Amino acid sequence: MNGVLQKLGLDSKMALGLFGVLIFMMGDGLEQGWLSSYLMDHGLTVQESALLFSVYGFAVAIAAWLSGVLAEILGPRKAMIIGLALFVIGTLAFLTVGIKGMNLAIMIPTYSLRGLGYPLFAYSFLVWITYYAPSDKLGTAVGWFWFAFTGGLNVLGAYYSSFALPILGEIHTLWSALIFVALGATIAILLNKEDASQKNNKKFETKAEALKYLTKGITIAFEIPKVGLGGLVRTINTAGAYGFVVFMPTYMMDAGFTRTEWLQIYGALWTTNIVFNLIFGIVGDKLGWRNTVMWFGGVGCAFFTLAFYYVPAFMGANYLAATIAAAGFGACLAGYVPLSALVPSLAPENKGAAMSILSLGAGLSTFVGPAIVGVFIGSLGAVGVIWIYTALYIVSAFLMKFVTLPKSGKVTQSNDLNNIKRAASN
Repeated sequence: MNGVLQKLGLDSKMALGLFGVLIFMMGDGLEQGWLSSYLMDHGLTVQESALLFSVYGFAVAIAAWLSGVLAEILGPRKAMIIGLALFVIGTLAFLTVGIKGMNLAIMIPTYSLRGLGYPLFAYSFLVWITYYAPSDKLGTAVGWFWFAFTGGLNVLGAYYSSFALPILGEIHTLWSALIFVALGATIAILLNKEDASQKNNKKFETKAEALKYLTKGITIAFEIPKVGLGGLVRTINTAGAYGFVVFMPTYMMDAGFTRTEWLQIYGALWTTNIVFNLIFGIVGDKLGWRNTVMWFGGVGCAFFTLAFYYVPAFMGANYLAATIAAAGFGACLAGYVPLSALVPSLAPENKGAAMSILSLGAGLSTFVGPAIVGVFIGSLGAVGVIWIYTALYIVSAFLMKFVTLPKSGKVTQSNDLNNIKRAASN
């Protein structure tokens, strides 16, 4: 077994820890594909549902941005425990007080508290990996982290719900998330023991230094505008995917699909995304990072965003055709993978700060996507929202024309991508 793990760039401690992250994120993501439609069936409007998910996404963005610094100040294990506590407290409050009475004023803060939890847990574990993994295996280890993260959040959670909902019902399925979260956290946190070597690798010795570096995580977007553009492109990257969960379940079921079929289609989207995360890392190395993001990411997502909507519109409840359209969108989402190689290369002396801009963009996408639904679906309808997302993906492709490496970029790309090309999808 150890020999197999070594060939995969892991050891038993990392492998079990990543398994813990996978299970934790499965619990966190099990409601993504159906909660919005459930809330609307029980009295919320689509705008209210979009508001709930938008504020949740803003909380995720803040936690994603802060997680690295908190892990540096407190240590990854303590930051993970804080994330676990926030998730559990938020879930308990959301289920016992918020969703029970469908009180939006209570649902928003409790669901947002839940949203603060998973970035602190998962991204703090990523910090631990950067300390623990040997330098020559770091890229592979981080790549496996994103595989576990996305696999749990977007794939296993959706497939689990497709089987659990008919048996347990919505509320009991939501409660079952705590089982997965507790199991995953037990595995990941117990394995994540800090040691002296980790402390010696701390980036910040004082809180003042950490605060100063946190500020750098904002100003670098203005000091190097290309980094800021990269963060904007990263925000657009998954905005459509997070917006879909607000209105597409209702749209797909109105088109004739069952909820189980929708959840399986949604799961296929993210299953394909995981596979192509690795493929587009290689493609980016051959064709160039910018070209891959521009054509496969921006243009590809624009095409399959339209297909995702218009295939059911013209073909009805054709499960195979809808699955192919969803899978195509998931594959093209992975076309943005090289951003995590390109953007840090634009700031070789401040790669951590540059990555914080990408993390902020990743978090903001969970806010922007649902917010677009809330603002425009009442006046433009689902088709109008689809065309807004399509336009944004075209804009992201255009912006990539300006996100260029310096003349020495070819050397930088060749060296850097070997370490991080598999790490980039989130």
